[in-house]
Amino acid sequence: MQDITFKALAITNEIDLNKIATYCGSPKKYTWEQPLMLKGEILSKILHKEIIGIQQVLVFSFGSVVFVNHVNKGEITNFLKFLQTFEPEIDLHNSEKYTENYRLHIEQIDNMELTDKYVVVAEFESYYPELISTVLAKSVALEKIEEQLGKIHDSLETMIDRLEKGKLRVGNKELARTTAQIVRHEYNTLAYIMILDKPDLTWSNSSAGHFYDEMIEFFELNDRYTILKSKTDILYHILEGFSNISHSIRGLFVEWIVVILIVIEVVLTVLQIIGWIPSH
Repeated sequence: MQDITFKALAITNEIDLNKIATYCGSPKKYTWEQPLMLKGEILSKILHKEIIGIQQVLVFSFGSVVFVNHVNKGEITNFLKFLQTFEPEIDLHNSEKYTENYRLHIEQIDNMELTDKYVVVAEFESYYPELISTVLAKSVALEKIEEQLGKIHDSLETMIDRLEKGKLRVGNKELARTTAQIVRHEYNTLAYIMILDKPDLTWSNSSAGHFYDEMIEFFELNDRYTILKSKTDILYHILEGFSNISHSIRGLFVEWIVVILIVIEVVLTVLQIIGWIPSH
């Protein structure tokens, strides 16, 4: 059996699978953890070409797409244009910014062999394409989020630079915008990609579960998740510090205004007493 190739792309933050399923005539309602598998006649209709063998495309709600046995770049571009009709924010020019290429190789061996470019197994199992695709989809989605986290770090570093220069005030809009970025990052990572959730078939098939666990461990998805969660907590801590400083400064400013108004009132009263200002 020839190698099965996989190409995973993280192209956006979210894809509405039910819109695509409705277009394809599928009555099934998709939940977050279920990929939409397009193959056979449906995929042939989308790509306007004959589908050979196990060629398929898996679309994930968290914005990743995995092409199985598609070597023609034109096919990939055409499919992404099809997705763009449902998700207009997809940037076709940067569609391969976050990508992962992988292969499944069948060979008579005693134990499975995992590398960062391919996996070797003794015989083909029907669950391999979906499980490999799921791991790759989560991996490229994490890569995208890791870069977004770096941008948030950069914006906080700018705030820290201003703090070091004595510019202590941080605007409410700036704090709100940065907080929103962190919340979105955490939502995408923890809630939407669901790194810790396993595909349904791994619960009913022990061999599939073992294979998936091996893939997850090799791609270090759980470790990357833990690091992202830790960095997110640090960002919240830093942002809380900025918020406290900003609120303290505003409180101090209000206190000084009150003091100044009291002083002015006292001065005016004294001036009235000594006759410099006529009383009403």
